[in-house]
Amino acid sequence: MSAPEPAWLLPTAAVPKQAAPRLDVYPLTGRSGFRAVGEVILPTRDIWERALERVVREAEDVGGEDVYYLELSAVTFVDVAGAGALADTAKSLDGGRRLVLDRPPDSLPRILGLLWPGLPGIEVSTS
Repeated sequence: MSAPEPAWLLPTAAVPKQAAPRLDVYPLTGRSGFRAVGEVILPTRDIWERALERVVREAEDVGGEDVYYLELSAVTFVDVAGAGALADTAKSLDGGRRLVLDRPPDSLPRILGLLWPGLPGIEVSTS
């Protein structure tokens, strides 16, 4: 009778693979802004930053909507660098324009409040 094989000899198929991080961005209908789905971390940061660059570009091209909505209810996490990109975008808006973060992940307003306290140009909506 042979002894059971150690766990480290189990086939790799028995170990579930983690899905690659994703961030999908869609334009909103009926108001200026976008909806993001996924997480903002190193592998998805380029997508996030391109979406935020579009915010500034559209605000300038259209003559400037006063409010640009970021619907973030389906975003599970935003890392500090992603929050920094958001803060930089808010700083670059002029003329009283602002970003409204619609239902962001709980950690995002805390990060913004800790590292960029009193930052004008960002409003958080939880409803």
